[in-house]
Amino acid sequence: MTDWNFQSRAHACQACEQPFGNHQPYHTILAYERHELARQDVCEPCWKAQFSEGAKDRKGFVSHWVGEYEPPPAAPADPILKETAETLLRKLIEKNDPQYRAATFILAVMLERKKLLKVKAQTRENGQRIIIYEQPKTGDIFTIPDPDLQLTQLEEVQRQVGLLMEGGWDTPAEPPAPYIVPPEQPALAALAGGSEEGTR
Repeated sequence: MTDWNFQSRAHACQACEQPFGNHQPYHTILAYERHELARQDVCEPCWKAQFSEGAKDRKGFVSHWVGEYEPPPAAPADPILKETAETLLRKLIEKNDPQYRAATFILAVMLERKKLLKVKAQTRENGQRIIIYEQPKTGDIFTIPDPDLQLTQLEEVQRQVGLLMEGGWDTPAEPPAPYIVPPEQPALAALAGGSEEGTR
């Protein structure tokens, strides 16, 4: 089964090693290498000289798109105590715990609905749908397997997400307070199934 992961945007061209400038266009290429999804960020001149001809015909090619480089934001002075959906998503990806597979998928769909993540491509591995998201501001890529949730499972997964957002995995085991599901969330599973594919 494919594990989720995220890959950060490079801060320099991975072909010529020249640092990217502020608002400089760059090209991202996704391809399977040694059974893993790998990204490569290259500048416009290197794209034209080395990659533009026949890139889509290369073995393992998944997707390609153009982004605009932005320097990393400065770290906040004070840490946020409660989780945001994106920081929680990153923590779940780092934990790579199968019990949070469905919660990770739901978080990614929530962030997509809020336009904080964009679907860049979809692919299949061993019959399982894999959705590739990009965080537009940072350029980070998130690879999220679709757990094929049923509608009967959705309420429980949303409750799990709500507890995790409140720091539920760091608190003593107590009977959880009722989690009120926002009205738009029951449609998440259907919306996730209709995401548009990225450029192939």
